[in-house]
Amino acid sequence: MKKIRIGSGAGYGGDRLDPALTLLAEADLDYLCLECLAERTIALAQKEKKESPNKGYNHLLEYRMEKILPLAYKNKVKIISNMGAANPTAAIDSIYKIAERQGLRGLKIIALLGDDVLDELPDHFDNEILETGAQLNTLKDRIISANAYLGIGGILEALQGDADIIITGRVADPSLFLAPMVHEFGWDSADFDKMGKGTLLGHLLECAGQVTGGYFADPGKKDVPDLANLGFPYVEVSENGDAVLTKVAGTGGLVNVATCTEQLLYEIHDPQRYITPDCTADFSKVSFVQPKENHVAVLGGSGTKATDTYKVSVGYTNGYIGSGEISYGGPNCLERAKLAAEIIRKRIAIVGIVAESLNIDLIGVNSLYRGTSEPIYPIKEVRLRIAAKTQTKTDALKIGNEMEALYTNGPAGGGGATKKVEELVSVASILIPKTSVKTKLIVKQLPL
Repeated sequence: MKKIRIGSGAGYGGDRLDPALTLLAEADLDYLCLECLAERTIALAQKEKKESPNKGYNHLLEYRMEKILPLAYKNKVKIISNMGAANPTAAIDSIYKIAERQGLRGLKIIALLGDDVLDELPDHFDNEILETGAQLNTLKDRIISANAYLGIGGILEALQGDADIIITGRVADPSLFLAPMVHEFGWDSADFDKMGKGTLLGHLLECAGQVTGGYFADPGKKDVPDLANLGFPYVEVSENGDAVLTKVAGTGGLVNVATCTEQLLYEIHDPQRYITPDCTADFSKVSFVQPKENHVAVLGGSGTKATDTYKVSVGYTNGYIGSGEISYGGPNCLERAKLAAEIIRKRIAIVGIVAESLNIDLIGVNSLYRGTSEPIYPIKEVRLRIAAKTQTKTDALKIGNEMEALYTNGPAGGGGATKKVEELVSVASILIPKTSVKTKLIVKQLPL
């Protein structure tokens, strides 16, 4: 029975590089997938692209590709990644130049376009925002991006075109991993049991080090060895969908039933109806069996028909966040921090800052668990953080300035003051018909 190996080389945009290189060198992979897009990432990338048309892709793309390309080329591993973000075309131009310098003859690099639906968005202004129930047109003057979560279709087309490197924009995370399974095994996209199994494996792999213990570790309760050298996962999957999840021997971390179970549940609202562009996956009957150390067999997983719509993430400007922090330590530090907070409250009114919302946190006391009683043990240090949402940058700046002024105008012993202003980019979600989205491939190949 045919088998392939797929590795996870990144679980978010700023992930480490060395575990991916270890996978390329030692795991005998067929594919390495790097998942690098969070919900707001692409909206921020679109802003960058507007300012500089040759940017808008992952900031670490060149850094990663300088090291990844020679190993992938040598070991005949295909690379699939959404590092293209808002500008897959510019991303493959950059990769081509790196490959050219490295003499990687014949390397075929393909960009997948079509997820950017900003120009089509006016046709959908009456659509409901999933998070609020309001119509999208309530945001129309502030929208900066709109990207559909594509499925496997465009990646499959690129693989059928013998791509070595595939760079996408917004694609559903599991689809990056499902596409090579469908391509290699010739799975029918209407075989929803297999599509569900492949989606399950993609979901387990998509966050990289989370499933090998990185997001699992809790000292004394869930101990994970050698986290400083955490290995990333790979799966060996058979054409019937049977699979074993593991990592490279000798790397840090662990793969066991518990790590896989936690990742299975990660970001899943309804295990029976995990809606993706490729199928509606059912994880409710999944089980894990560990035949040997750091090897977990993945059992179960199924699915039903996909929906007729794509989810679209719409990025929009939403005012500013002005924030500041200052620390107090030693005897009575908690009371001094409370006094500082009260001073800032009054200063906001005195200087006329218009704040839509105001957060006051005593880090170490109530910043995570609001409304809880104060700790009974002595507090030796506390950091005050104040953040306000405003509609103007001027008001946001005033928050940090007032915090900094506490050095000489507030309680005794304040130190380490910081201040920051950032434009707030928020995300709203809508559904649009799949028929509204057309994909396109851009191909660049080095001479043979």
